[in-house]
Amino acid sequence: MKPVLAVTRRLPDAVAKRAAESYDIRTQEDDDPLTRAEILALCHGADAALVSVGDPIDAEFFDHLSDSVKIVATFSVGTDHIDLAAAKKKGVIIGNTPGVLTDATADIAWLLILGAARRASEGEAEVRNATWSSWRPTHLMGTQVTGKKLGIVGMGRIGQAVARRARGFDMDIHYYNRRQLPADQEMGATYHDSIEGLLPHCDFLSLHCPSTPETRGMVNTDFISKLPDGAIIVNTARGDVVNDKDLIAALKSGKLTAAGLDVFAGEPNIEPAYRDLANTFLLPHLGSATVETRNAMGFRALDNIDAFVAGKDVPFTV
Repeated sequence: MKPVLAVTRRLPDAVAKRAAESYDIRTQEDDDPLTRAEILALCHGADAALVSVGDPIDAEFFDHLSDSVKIVATFSVGTDHIDLAAAKKKGVIIGNTPGVLTDATADIAWLLILGAARRASEGEAEVRNATWSSWRPTHLMGTQVTGKKLGIVGMGRIGQAVARRARGFDMDIHYYNRRQLPADQEMGATYHDSIEGLLPHCDFLSLHCPSTPETRGMVNTDFISKLPDGAIIVNTARGDVVNDKDLIAALKSGKLTAAGLDVFAGEPNIEPAYRDLANTFLLPHLGSATVETRNAMGFRALDNIDAFVAGKDVPFTV
Protein backbone atom coordinates (compact mmCIF):
# COMPACT_ATOMS: atom_id res chain seq x y z
CA MET A 1 0.00 0.00 0.00
CA LYS A 2 1.14 3.53 -0.77
CA PRO A 3 1.52 6.02 2.09
CA VAL A 4 -1.42 8.41 2.39
CA LEU A 5 -0.67 12.05 1.60
CA ALA A 6 -3.20 14.75 2.51
CA VAL A 7 -3.01 17.70 0.09
CA THR A 8 -4.90 20.90 0.90
CA ARG A 9 -4.76 22.65 -2.49
CA ARG A 10 -4.76 21.64 -6.16
CA LEU A 11 -1.18 21.02 -7.29
CA PRO A 12 0.43 21.89 -10.63
CA ASP A 13 -0.04 19.02 -13.07
CA ALA A 14 3.59 17.86 -13.05
CA VAL A 15 3.70 17.89 -9.25
CA ALA A 16 0.38 16.08 -8.94
CA LYS A 17 1.57 13.41 -11.38
CA ARG A 18 4.75 12.77 -9.39
CA ALA A 19 2.86 12.73 -6.09
CA ALA A 20 0.35 10.18 -7.40
CA GLU A 21 3.17 7.82 -8.38
CA SER A 22 4.29 7.44 -4.77
CA TYR A 23 1.29 8.27 -2.61
CA ASP A 24 -2.39 7.62 -2.13
CA ILE A 25 -3.52 11.22 -2.52
CA ARG A 26 -6.34 12.53 -0.38
CA THR A 27 -7.43 16.00 -1.46
CA GLN A 28 -10.43 18.26 -2.01
CA GLU A 29 -12.54 18.51 -5.14
CA ASP A 30 -12.04 22.21 -5.81
CA ASP A 31 -9.31 24.71 -4.97
CA ASP A 32 -11.04 26.83 -2.33
CA PRO A 33 -9.22 27.41 0.96
CA LEU A 34 -10.11 24.82 3.58
CA THR A 35 -11.04 25.51 7.17
CA ARG A 36 -8.95 24.08 10.00
CA ALA A 37 -11.59 21.41 10.61
CA GLU A 38 -11.61 20.41 6.95
CA ILE A 39 -7.82 20.11 6.86
CA LEU A 40 -7.83 18.04 10.03
CA ALA A 41 -10.43 15.72 8.51
CA LEU A 42 -8.29 15.39 5.39
CA CYS A 43 -5.28 14.54 7.56
CA HIS A 44 -7.04 11.94 9.71
CA GLY A 45 -5.09 8.69 9.37
CA ALA A 46 -2.73 10.17 6.75
CA ASP A 47 1.04 9.65 6.85
CA ALA A 48 1.98 13.17 5.71
CA ALA A 49 0.40 16.48 4.78
CA LEU A 50 1.19 18.98 2.03
CA VAL A 51 -0.21 22.40 2.96
CA SER A 52 -0.06 25.87 1.49
CA VAL A 53 0.18 29.56 2.30
CA GLY A 54 -2.98 30.71 4.06
CA ASP A 55 -3.84 27.34 5.59
CA PRO A 56 -4.48 27.67 9.36
CA ILE A 57 -1.69 25.37 10.58
CA ASP A 58 -1.78 26.87 14.05
CA ALA A 59 -1.58 25.61 17.64
CA GLU A 60 -5.18 24.41 17.58
CA PHE A 61 -4.43 22.47 14.40
CA PHE A 62 -1.56 20.61 16.05
CA ASP A 63 -3.63 20.01 19.18
CA HIS A 64 -6.07 17.98 17.06
CA LEU A 65 -3.81 16.61 14.33
CA SER A 66 -3.88 12.86 13.82
CA ASP A 67 -0.88 11.21 15.49
CA SER A 68 -0.18 9.39 12.22
CA VAL A 69 1.01 12.62 10.59
CA LYS A 70 4.67 13.16 11.43
CA ILE A 71 5.64 15.57 8.65
CA VAL A 72 3.91 18.65 7.26
CA ALA A 73 5.46 20.04 4.08
CA THR A 74 4.43 23.52 3.05
CA PHE A 75 4.27 24.65 -0.57
CA SER A 76 6.18 27.81 0.32
CA VAL A 77 9.37 29.22 1.74
CA GLY A 78 7.56 31.24 4.38
CA THR A 79 6.04 29.60 7.42
CA ASP A 80 3.94 32.47 8.79
CA HIS A 81 0.85 30.26 8.55
CA ILE A 82 2.44 27.53 10.71
CA ASP A 83 2.88 27.58 14.49
CA LEU A 84 6.40 26.19 14.58
CA ALA A 85 6.50 25.95 18.38
CA ALA A 86 3.29 23.90 18.38
CA ALA A 87 4.68 21.65 15.65
CA LYS A 88 7.83 21.02 17.65
CA LYS A 89 5.79 20.26 20.76
CA LYS A 90 3.72 17.77 18.74
CA GLY A 91 6.87 16.21 17.29
CA VAL A 92 5.95 17.08 13.70
CA ILE A 93 8.68 17.94 11.20
CA ILE A 94 8.03 21.02 9.05
CA GLY A 95 9.54 21.16 5.56
CA ASN A 96 9.61 24.19 3.25
CA THR A 97 10.85 25.06 -0.25
CA PRO A 98 13.80 27.51 -0.15
CA GLY A 99 16.12 28.35 -3.01
CA VAL A 100 13.82 27.82 -6.00
CA LEU A 101 11.77 31.02 -6.27
CA THR A 102 14.52 33.65 -6.26
CA ASP A 103 14.36 34.74 -9.90
CA ALA A 104 10.58 34.61 -10.22
CA THR A 105 10.12 36.79 -7.14
CA ALA A 106 12.84 39.22 -8.19
CA ASP A 107 11.12 39.55 -11.57
CA ILE A 108 7.85 40.42 -9.83
CA ALA A 109 9.64 42.98 -7.65
CA TRP A 110 10.82 44.63 -10.83
CA LEU A 111 7.35 44.47 -12.35
CA LEU A 112 6.14 46.32 -9.24
CA ILE A 113 8.93 48.90 -9.43
CA LEU A 114 8.23 49.67 -13.07
CA GLY A 115 4.46 49.36 -12.78
CA ALA A 116 4.27 51.71 -9.78
CA ALA A 117 6.75 54.21 -11.21
CA ARG A 118 5.17 54.41 -14.66
CA ARG A 119 1.52 54.41 -13.55
CA ALA A 120 0.85 51.15 -15.36
CA SER A 121 -2.42 50.40 -13.57
CA GLU A 122 -3.90 53.72 -14.66
CA GLY A 123 -2.66 53.36 -18.22
CA GLU A 124 -3.87 49.77 -18.60
CA ALA A 125 -7.29 50.76 -17.25
CA GLU A 126 -7.61 53.57 -19.80
CA VAL A 127 -6.88 51.23 -22.69
CA ARG A 128 -9.07 48.42 -21.37
CA ASN A 129 -11.99 50.74 -20.51
CA ALA A 130 -11.74 52.78 -23.72
CA THR A 131 -11.16 56.03 -21.83
CA TRP A 132 -7.82 56.85 -23.51
CA SER A 133 -8.53 59.97 -25.56
CA SER A 134 -5.17 60.86 -27.15
CA TRP A 135 -1.43 61.21 -26.69
CA ARG A 136 -0.64 64.49 -24.95
CA PRO A 137 2.47 65.97 -23.33
CA THR A 138 1.23 65.76 -19.75
CA HIS A 139 -0.60 62.45 -19.93
CA LEU A 140 0.16 59.98 -17.07
CA MET A 141 3.65 61.25 -16.42
CA GLY A 142 5.41 58.87 -14.09
CA THR A 143 8.76 58.57 -12.34
CA GLN A 144 12.01 57.77 -14.11
CA VAL A 145 13.63 54.58 -12.82
CA THR A 146 16.99 54.67 -14.60
CA GLY A 147 19.76 56.27 -12.58
CA LYS A 148 17.78 56.56 -9.34
CA LYS A 149 18.66 55.26 -5.88
CA LEU A 150 17.29 51.84 -4.94
CA GLY A 151 17.20 50.72 -1.32
CA ILE A 152 16.86 47.04 -0.44
CA VAL A 153 15.81 45.80 3.00
CA GLY A 154 17.06 42.23 3.26
CA MET A 155 19.92 41.29 0.94
CA GLY A 156 19.33 37.55 0.79
CA ARG A 157 18.93 35.56 -2.42
CA ILE A 158 15.97 37.60 -3.67
CA GLY A 159 17.40 40.96 -2.61
CA GLN A 160 20.62 40.16 -4.45
CA ALA A 161 18.68 39.13 -7.55
CA VAL A 162 16.79 42.44 -7.46
CA ALA A 163 20.12 44.27 -7.16
CA ARG A 164 21.53 42.42 -10.18
CA ARG A 165 18.56 43.54 -12.25
CA ALA A 166 18.94 47.10 -10.96
CA ARG A 167 22.40 47.22 -12.51
CA GLY A 168 20.69 47.14 -15.91
CA PHE A 169 18.92 50.36 -14.95
CA ASP A 170 22.14 52.08 -13.82
CA MET A 171 20.73 52.47 -10.32
CA ASP A 172 22.71 53.48 -7.25
CA ILE A 173 22.01 50.56 -4.91
CA HIS A 174 21.91 50.74 -1.11
CA TYR A 175 20.98 47.96 1.29
CA TYR A 176 20.40 46.99 4.88
CA ASN A 177 21.02 43.45 6.06
CA ARG A 178 21.68 41.89 9.43
CA ARG A 179 25.28 41.55 8.32
CA GLN A 180 27.29 43.05 5.50
CA LEU A 181 27.77 40.75 2.55
CA PRO A 182 31.15 39.85 1.06
CA ALA A 183 32.09 42.34 -1.64
CA ASP A 184 31.52 39.81 -4.44
CA GLN A 185 27.85 39.48 -3.39
CA GLU A 186 27.08 43.17 -2.97
CA MET A 187 26.79 44.09 -6.67
CA GLY A 188 28.62 47.30 -5.83
CA ALA A 189 25.87 48.32 -3.41
CA THR A 190 26.45 50.51 -0.38
CA TYR A 191 25.86 48.80 2.98
CA HIS A 192 24.04 50.51 5.85
CA ASP A 193 24.17 48.99 9.32
CA SER A 194 20.69 50.22 10.23
CA ILE A 195 17.40 50.69 8.42
CA GLU A 196 17.32 54.27 9.65
CA GLY A 197 20.64 54.87 7.91
CA LEU A 198 19.36 53.34 4.68
CA LEU A 199 16.04 55.15 4.29
CA PRO A 200 17.26 58.65 3.32
CA HIS A 201 19.02 57.06 0.31
CA CYS A 202 15.93 55.45 -1.24
CA ASP A 203 14.11 56.91 -4.23
CA PHE A 204 12.77 53.35 -4.47
CA LEU A 205 12.59 50.91 -1.57
CA SER A 206 12.17 47.17 -2.10
CA LEU A 207 11.28 44.99 0.89
CA HIS A 208 12.75 41.48 1.15
CA CYS A 209 12.76 40.80 4.88
CA PRO A 210 10.99 37.97 6.75
CA SER A 211 8.01 38.53 9.00
CA THR A 212 9.30 38.56 12.57
CA PRO A 213 8.23 40.30 15.78
CA GLU A 214 10.79 42.99 14.92
CA THR A 215 9.62 43.59 11.34
CA ARG A 216 5.83 43.32 11.67
CA GLY A 217 4.35 46.77 11.12
CA MET A 218 7.85 48.13 10.46
CA VAL A 219 6.74 50.30 7.54
CA ASN A 220 4.84 52.87 9.56
CA THR A 221 4.57 56.66 9.67
CA ASP A 222 7.92 57.10 11.40
CA PHE A 223 9.64 54.75 8.94
CA ILE A 224 8.09 56.50 5.94
CA SER A 225 9.02 59.94 7.27
CA LYS A 226 12.70 59.05 6.86
CA LEU A 227 12.32 58.36 3.13
CA PRO A 228 12.82 61.15 0.59
CA ASP A 229 9.62 62.93 -0.42
CA GLY A 230 8.12 61.20 -3.44
CA ALA A 231 9.72 57.81 -2.81
CA ILE A 232 8.17 54.58 -4.09
CA ILE A 233 7.83 51.44 -1.95
CA VAL A 234 7.44 47.90 -3.31
CA ASN A 235 6.76 44.80 -1.23
CA THR A 236 7.25 41.16 -2.26
CA ALA A 237 8.22 40.05 1.26
CA ARG A 238 5.35 39.65 3.71
CA GLY A 239 2.23 41.77 3.92
CA ASP A 240 2.37 42.26 7.65
CA VAL A 241 5.69 44.14 7.58
CA VAL A 242 3.59 47.09 6.37
CA ASN A 243 1.22 49.11 8.53
CA ASP A 244 -1.54 49.49 5.95
CA LYS A 245 -3.18 52.58 7.38
CA ASP A 246 0.13 54.46 7.61
CA LEU A 247 1.15 53.49 4.06
CA ILE A 248 -2.24 54.51 2.70
CA ALA A 249 -2.03 57.86 4.50
CA ALA A 250 1.40 58.51 2.97
CA LEU A 251 0.11 57.63 -0.51
CA LYS A 252 -2.86 59.96 -0.07
CA SER A 253 -0.77 62.85 1.26
CA GLY A 254 1.81 62.69 -1.52
CA LYS A 255 4.66 61.83 0.84
CA LEU A 256 5.01 58.70 -1.29
CA THR A 257 4.52 58.85 -5.04
CA ALA A 258 3.35 55.25 -5.36
CA ALA A 259 3.49 51.73 -3.99
CA GLY A 260 3.71 48.35 -5.70
CA LEU A 261 2.37 45.49 -3.58
CA ASP A 262 2.26 41.74 -4.22
CA VAL A 263 1.63 40.71 -0.61
CA PHE A 264 -0.83 41.97 2.00
CA ALA A 265 -1.72 41.50 5.63
CA GLY A 266 -4.77 39.25 5.86
CA GLU A 267 -4.74 38.42 2.16
CA PRO A 268 -6.90 37.94 0.20
CA ASN A 269 -8.98 40.22 2.43
CA ILE A 270 -6.80 43.27 1.89
CA GLU A 271 -7.31 46.76 3.26
CA PRO A 272 -10.08 48.04 0.90
CA ALA A 273 -8.63 51.56 0.65
CA TYR A 274 -5.79 50.26 -1.52
CA ARG A 275 -8.24 49.61 -4.34
CA ASP A 276 -9.35 53.25 -4.40
CA LEU A 277 -5.84 54.68 -4.79
CA ALA A 278 -4.70 55.42 -8.32
CA ASN A 279 -1.07 55.37 -7.19
CA THR A 280 -1.02 51.70 -6.20
CA PHE A 281 0.07 48.85 -8.44
CA LEU A 282 -1.45 45.72 -6.93
CA LEU A 283 -0.90 42.02 -7.64
CA PRO A 284 -2.46 38.92 -5.98
CA HIS A 285 0.69 37.32 -4.48
CA LEU A 286 2.20 36.28 -7.82
CA GLY A 287 5.85 36.33 -6.75
CA SER A 288 6.52 32.66 -7.43
CA ALA A 289 3.75 32.16 -9.99
CA THR A 290 5.58 30.74 -13.00
CA VAL A 291 5.10 27.18 -14.19
CA GLU A 292 8.80 26.49 -13.72
CA THR A 293 8.95 27.89 -10.20
CA ARG A 294 5.73 26.36 -8.89
CA ASN A 295 6.83 22.97 -10.25
CA ALA A 296 10.18 23.35 -8.53
CA MET A 297 8.47 24.29 -5.27
CA GLY A 298 6.18 21.28 -5.47
CA PHE A 299 9.05 18.93 -6.23
CA ARG A 300 10.99 20.33 -3.28
CA ALA A 301 8.01 19.78 -0.99
CA LEU A 302 7.75 16.19 -2.25
CA ASP A 303 11.50 15.74 -1.75
CA ASN A 304 10.93 16.53 1.92
CA ILE A 305 8.09 14.02 2.24
CA ASP A 306 9.88 11.33 0.20
CA ALA A 307 12.96 11.57 2.42
CA PHE A 308 10.92 11.31 5.62
CA VAL A 309 8.92 8.32 4.39
CA ALA A 310 12.17 6.61 3.36
CA GLY A 311 13.64 7.17 6.81
CA LYS A 312 16.23 9.66 5.55
CA ASP A 313 17.07 13.19 6.69
CA VAL A 314 14.53 15.71 5.43
CA PRO A 315 16.55 18.04 3.17
CA PHE A 316 14.67 21.30 3.75
CA THR A 317 13.39 21.72 7.28
CA VAL A 318 12.52 24.85 9.21
